[in-house]
Amino acid sequence: MTILAVDDLTVSFRRAGAWSTVVDGVAFRVDAGETLAIVGESGSGKSVTALATMRLLPERTARVTGSVLLEGRDLLALPETEMERVRGRDMAMIFQEPMTSLNPVLTVGRQIAEALRRHEGLDKAAARARTVALLDRVRIPSASNRFDEYPHQLSGGMIQRVMIAMALACRPRLLIADEPTTALDVTVQAEILALLRDLQREDRMAVVFITHDMGVVAEMADRTLVMRRSKMIESEPTAALFDHPAQPYTRALLAAVPRLGTMAGHPGPATFPIVDAETGGQSPARDMPAVAADAAPVLEVENLVARFDLRKGVLGRVRERVHAVENVSFTVSAGETLALVGESGCGKSTTGRCILRLVEPKSGAIRVDGQDVLALEGEALRRQRSLAQMIFQDPFASLNPRLRIGEALVEPLLALGKADRGEARDRVAELLRRVGLDPAMAARFPHEFSGGQRQRIAIARALALQPRLVVADEAVSALDVSVKAQVVNLLLELQAELGLALLFISHDMAVVERVSHRVAVMYSGEIVEIGPRAAVFGNPRHPYTKRLLAAVPAMDPARRHGAGAPPPREIASPVRPVGFVPPVRRYVEAGPGHFVQEAERLAG
Repeated sequence: MTILAVDDLTVSFRRAGAWSTVVDGVAFRVDAGETLAIVGESGSGKSVTALATMRLLPERTARVTGSVLLEGRDLLALPETEMERVRGRDMAMIFQEPMTSLNPVLTVGRQIAEALRRHEGLDKAAARARTVALLDRVRIPSASNRFDEYPHQLSGGMIQRVMIAMALACRPRLLIADEPTTALDVTVQAEILALLRDLQREDRMAVVFITHDMGVVAEMADRTLVMRRSKMIESEPTAALFDHPAQPYTRALLAAVPRLGTMAGHPGPATFPIVDAETGGQSPARDMPAVAADAAPVLEVENLVARFDLRKGVLGRVRERVHAVENVSFTVSAGETLALVGESGCGKSTTGRCILRLVEPKSGAIRVDGQDVLALEGEALRRQRSLAQMIFQDPFASLNPRLRIGEALVEPLLALGKADRGEARDRVAELLRRVGLDPAMAARFPHEFSGGQRQRIAIARALALQPRLVVADEAVSALDVSVKAQVVNLLLELQAELGLALLFISHDMAVVERVSHRVAVMYSGEIVEIGPRAAVFGNPRHPYTKRLLAAVPAMDPARRHGAGAPPPREIASPVRPVGFVPPVRRYVEAGPGHFVQEAERLAG
């Protein structure tokens, strides 16, 4: 039975009085229980296709033609009042950028319960109970407590899981998932994909899966549709597409996918080989230089602790604390990349924010180029930040929506006196070129770019001040595979050229293997294993590190449905009662520079 039938879908946007086509004649079918993956570069029209199907494009500036049939009903012909009843009940969508999809002034639990009360008529208590069960099912720890928290209190991965729970609340017949696992670490990704498969089998739900992760495509999709420059160029069963791609662009897309295990024999990081989508020609990978033996540490972190108070009761007393980071220590030298990996909510992003004093740590020491960051205040701290910059996880939330991106890139150069206005404009044009964007795009606003393009803008902004240290928080997670390869190559080349120290926070283990000199694995706020990349990937010693590597999806449709993936387990909650004293951890040296925490709590 066909759930969704899309024919000759064409979408045009009006800009400066002229119509520009962004989706051109796309057609596909999705049957009950079937998963269709839509893949392609950012800006190819994937997300616009999904938004047009959901009738979520603004009518004044978007023109949609063709037909979109949901179980025989033409959605393009329905009045908006009827579409409001269809959305959430019969069809639902998981959006690409969850932080901008949730209301910041409402608790996450209330936002999920709202759909249940509207579409299923549940009372307040029943809706709350169902919501807590949904949060628990998508692996959010302490689900009953999280119900009353606001979006800003959750990590990016947890917010994405909230969006998944919201979309699945009413068990829709069609689920459109736009990059639903982008913000998730590999272990939670494996569990969420398994959850989506289970729900799909139970309810015969049709799924349209938009992603740039070809490993997820191999794991999930029955059929795959490839888009490029607003057009559909290829549509085949997934196994056939992976075995014999017909189009040069599809071959280039598959060739650009980072694959775990390909760095054996490389002593350090290496660039990605780049395949030309037009000719099929390939530029070879290039090994990056090793870290100099006498390289001085640019970043030194010692016994870093970060905790957040949780206030409860009428008087707002502190009853519990979130132990986000516990006694974390590491160094990053000039020209070195240290990758920080682990589950969402494990403290990776909080560690990065503490280094830049965006979050105030409770205790510990942070030194950048030998300068004590925690001792700086006011103007001294502001100027020190030109030495250390951050690429944030959510590019849309980190860009001012009222500033053109050229102004956003010029602003830090002028504020810190690094260039006059003319020099700043020239530097911005060069930065945009280096991250693969046209300098003429400087006149656009953030909402006029795709998610991947916004991430490239965020990278350009971080590099504008020529820092000594860059903290990259999921810097390439929103990029399609071909652009991801180009941006990673750019970061590696800039690192070699400028001697940048790079703290690379990521959940993409294949990319981490490609870019890192050393790897630190975090679990529940603590580093459980740290060492050279070859040692951690080639000889993982901690049980949690083994889980991370086992959960990476294979680039092989024949090995789908979680073959070899670790079974689901409870994620440890970082919430502790006031007065809790964390146990003293001991580390053993498994090899030169390779240290592993002794911790029976994660055995098995």
